[in-house]
This record gives sequence, C-alpha cells and structure tokens, in this order.
Amino acid sequence: MINFFNYNWQVRDEWFEWCKQLPQDELLKERTGGVGSILNTLFHIIDVEYSWLRGIQGKEDVVIQFADYATLEKVKTLSHRLRDEIAEFLQESFAEIKEKVVNVPWDEDVYTVDEIVHHIIAHEIHHIGQLSIWSRELDLNPVAANYIGRDFVKLKGRYME
Repeated sequence: MINFFNYNWQVRDEWFEWCKQLPQDELLKERTGGVGSILNTLFHIIDVEYSWLRGIQGKEDVVIQFADYATLEKVKTLSHRLRDEIAEFLQESFAEIKEKVVNVPWDEDVYTVDEIVHHIIAHEIHHIGQLSIWSRELDLNPVAANYIGRDFVKLKGRYME
C-alpha cells in the first residue's frame, strides 16, 4: 500500500515537471472530462487525498480553495506540504487501523480505513489517466504511468520507505 502512495506521488511530481512546458492559460483552460483543467485536476487529487486521510484520523476537513492555489508552483508546494503530513500518518498508524470504520461529513455511508486508502490510490490513478488524454490532445507525450521500473528506495526524504 505504501508503494502505491509512493507511485502516485512520484507520478504526480513528474506531472508537475511536465506542466512546466505549458503556459498558465493552458494549465487553466477548461477541458472535457476530469474536473475541468489540468491544474485544477492536480489540485483536486491533492485535496481529495488530504480530506479522506484527515477523515480517517477523525480530524475536521480543511476546505482548500483552488482560487488560493491557481498556479503550478502553488499547487506543487501544497502537494509537498500535505504529503509530508500524510506520509507521517501512514507510516505510523495504518497497519493498526485498517479495519476501523470511518464516516466523513461529505458522505452518508461508512467505510473501512482500508477501503478509503484504496479509493484514494485508485482516484489519483483515474485522474492521471485523464491528464494523459489531455496531453495527447495537446500533441505532447504524457508522463509514463508504468509502475514497474520505478525505484522508490532512492527517493528518501520525500517518499516513504
């Protein structure tokens, strides 16, 4: 499970780098599918991950407004800041609480921590697919989505072991 978070974070960082080749107006351009734009999609991935993991911890949801982070650098900084908090929680707590039942204010159903964590992982992979389609529409190569061949061990400091 930890390696899938590492995978998603590594791919997300590669998308941040990929985005540097586009002007701000292309990053914000409304597109078909996803949550509207490239930058808003990256922001949405981060926001959903953080909200669900705060929900698991029984913490209040922090509402983060896209308007406050509407540049590539601000979204990237937000991602790294929240990732550090998430990584600490997952490393320390996940194994003991996998079967814990959680309810969150934005959903009337209850889920296990294990279900939520798998949802978070799949959610990001889904949206990365959308980014890949948009990159092809721009006649650009997308970030490689391969899991095989990625080396998470060399990524100390930013990724979990």
